Amino acid sequence: MSENDLVLQRAVCHRYKQNFLPCVPDSKLGVALETIGSSTPIHGLRHPPTSDTNGWYIWAGDYSDAPDFFSPLHVSHLHEHLPEVIKYLGLPAGARFLLAGEYDDVWFDASLLNT
Repeated sequence: MSENDLVLQRAVCHRYKQNFLPCVPDSKLGVALETIGSSTPIHGLRHPPTSDTNGWYIWAGDYSDAPDFFSPLHVSHLHEHLPEVIKYLGLPAGARFLLAGEYDDVWFDASLLNT
């Protein structure tokens, strides 16, 4: 992750009045790779980080509770798959985002903290 990525992440946190919680570039998140590029909007939500993951889950279009819906991916590989979400990864646990073209929204979902 570049210094510019961190600057953009801090700016998003400031814009939405959220605390900054960075993702380590070699940390893992869950991405529904099969959905990326095939539909919109792009959704992201962050549970509290664990020893194995940074808490982020990202998908496009409709959500599925299928056990293989999400694949683990290192943050450092997101530039290849989803560069548009990088600037949101500094949002804290409990944050959600939605991206649809020029539209973006960020909000807090306390239920994400209860996992």
